[in-house]
Amino acid sequence: MNWRAWRRQWLTEPLYRMAREAMPSLSLTEQQAIEAGDVWWDAQLFSGKPDWRGMLEVAPAALTADEQAFIDGPVAQLCHMLNDWEITWQHADLPEEVWRFMKQQGFFGMIIPKEYGGLGFSAYAHSEVVRQISIRSVTAGVTAMVPNSLGPGELLMQFGTQAQRDYWLPRLARGEEIPCFGLTSPEAGSDAASMTDTGVVCRQEVDGVETLGIRLNWRKRYITLAPVATVLGLAFKLFDPDGLIGAEEDLGISVALVPVDLPGVVTGRRHLPAMQAFQNGPTEGHDVFVPLDALIGGLEKAGQGWQMLMSALAAGRGISLPSLSAAACTFTAHTAGAYARVRTQFGIPVGQFEGVQEMLGRLAANAYLVEAARRFTCAGLDLGYKPSVISAIMKLHATERMRQSVNAAMDIHAGKAVIDGPSNYLGNLYRALPVAITVEGANILTRSLIVFGQGAIRAHPYLMQEIVAVGNSDRAAGEDAFDAVIWKHLSHSVKNALRATGMAWTAGVFARAPKEAGPTAKYYRSLSRYAAAFALVAELTLLTLGGSLKRKEMLSGRLGDVLAELFLVSAVLKRWLDEGRHESDLPLVRLCALQSFATIDRRLDEVLLNFPSKGLAWTLRVLLLPAGLRSAPPADKVAAACANILLEPSDTRSRLVGAVWEGHDSPSVEQLERAFELVIEVQPLLDRIKHAGLKDWRMAHEKGALTDAQASALEAAEQAVARVIEVDDFAPGELARPPAAGLGA
Repeated sequence: MNWRAWRRQWLTEPLYRMAREAMPSLSLTEQQAIEAGDVWWDAQLFSGKPDWRGMLEVAPAALTADEQAFIDGPVAQLCHMLNDWEITWQHADLPEEVWRFMKQQGFFGMIIPKEYGGLGFSAYAHSEVVRQISIRSVTAGVTAMVPNSLGPGELLMQFGTQAQRDYWLPRLARGEEIPCFGLTSPEAGSDAASMTDTGVVCRQEVDGVETLGIRLNWRKRYITLAPVATVLGLAFKLFDPDGLIGAEEDLGISVALVPVDLPGVVTGRRHLPAMQAFQNGPTEGHDVFVPLDALIGGLEKAGQGWQMLMSALAAGRGISLPSLSAAACTFTAHTAGAYARVRTQFGIPVGQFEGVQEMLGRLAANAYLVEAARRFTCAGLDLGYKPSVISAIMKLHATERMRQSVNAAMDIHAGKAVIDGPSNYLGNLYRALPVAITVEGANILTRSLIVFGQGAIRAHPYLMQEIVAVGNSDRAAGEDAFDAVIWKHLSHSVKNALRATGMAWTAGVFARAPKEAGPTAKYYRSLSRYAAAFALVAELTLLTLGGSLKRKEMLSGRLGDVLAELFLVSAVLKRWLDEGRHESDLPLVRLCALQSFATIDRRLDEVLLNFPSKGLAWTLRVLLLPAGLRSAPPADKVAAACANILLEPSDTRSRLVGAVWEGHDSPSVEQLERAFELVIEVQPLLDRIKHAGLKDWRMAHEKGALTDAQASALEAAEQAVARVIEVDDFAPGELARPPAAGLGA
């Protein structure tokens, strides 16, 4: 007892005072965002000692029989109905029969439980549906995404009253109601506290009866599905100036369901987001009156809207755009590889040029990594987690890698992808990139403020408890709570510092790896090394900067990159094991891992270069980044090995890129795949002609070196390639819009 009292007086209390000054202060919206969702594998990485056995015991994401039947049936049917050129340039919308089919087949109710008439799909099934549709048509993909992501359906399931669920969920599941969600306004984009949209509690006569409700005024923009929505989920600041529902006047951000046919609601006008045809537009409300039961969750949830939104986003952000990104990475790797194989210059396939191989290697690695991360994230979601930090990582890094992949594929296709028309299968995806980068948390914001800024507090094993303790208005209780956790924290930090230093100076060779790892064991050891280094640098960054870390966005962004790469490589290693430990897939694993380790090493170096305490930075550099034991970028031959996977048919290529277009009707892509198959078939004949010193196959045929059947096969391949490299052209009048139809007319 005397020791504890002495420790409390002479050690804990000074540390407590220091912590109160150093700990970051949190605004209400920041605190609600941090408390929303769960921690999962991110907490293991922040601990500095990941539990690899726990990761491997997570069951791989899988479809049920009903979910697979939906993919094989309605999803395949829908994909056959989609012509992206016509949707984008002729209709500027999905055709009416597509809208009708999506409503009838339940595409807008994938996440709604079966007892309410929805499909009740797992996160993985939801992701698979979005993945299949979105690469066929971004417009159709976004239209399916939004009702199943951040919107009324998810909010009602998590927070709605039973009466609200019973009324709204069946109508949403059947497509009788089309939902949208209004959050962003001109004054408040990322800064929800600046929201000027208001709701005032008041009494108003409705159908001759005085009713207690809310008078709403709002002006929102960028709202997907708003022009066609029948019900609007609305975020606004709720006020009760007359004390009609309680003593508090400013209740805070709240969320309500607003039927768009109410007087004062203005919808219908459209934005044009990067030439994409999905329905998106502004909405306004002027003195719109709704009863109090329009509040999602009822009065009990008044003022809790921001936390509700962050909780809903914690799941949806990990599914929608990562699914589109995974499909895009796979699709671009597929098409760029096939095109680089059939397109020749100087008598050889362009895929054999090292400059092109560098890009093909990046495409193959991105396809493998983003799909691995998508599956791993879905597995966590299907375990019941709502991992807000991992969802932010997925949104940020999946879309960034999609941007890399689409740009690389455009470069490889060159003029083929630049000239637009019905046969251009990349152009619209390229134009859609800024949309994915911007929505659901702009990537700049997500990288610089959310991934590490929230992750450091939420996923750290002790920091959140300490922040709560020092923020306790009851100082004695706060000191008690702080004393209970700070010594555990310090013990953890000392052990981790020793572990990080030891692994850095031995390159992690003595770190443990799962026995199943086989040839990938070295990557587990490197991950353990860098997880410990990250945890130590993160600790000391927080200790040194305290609350000012929020303003050091460059440092925060770099530390967030380290956390993200640790997660992404974990997913890659798990995918390799889940798929059956194929030796032929190891080049992909190697390229992904080495690229990530080089990025981690570089980001840690950049953090220390800009560290506020130069002495501490020098010490950390000596301990964690010793000369001669740094991670180097992958050698060129590693990228070339991955590029070659895309250039030749194999089981590895099929696992990597074969699933996106199986059974789906896209003439230009099927034409490319057919040319690829024919070129592969006739390659032995071309090799024979070359070795014989003959100029071309026609000369060889004339000289009797080829049979008629062989010459026909070569001609068929040549014609197929010619069709692939053709581009669209138009008569002048086809491109001109009549004056009355011009935009803005």
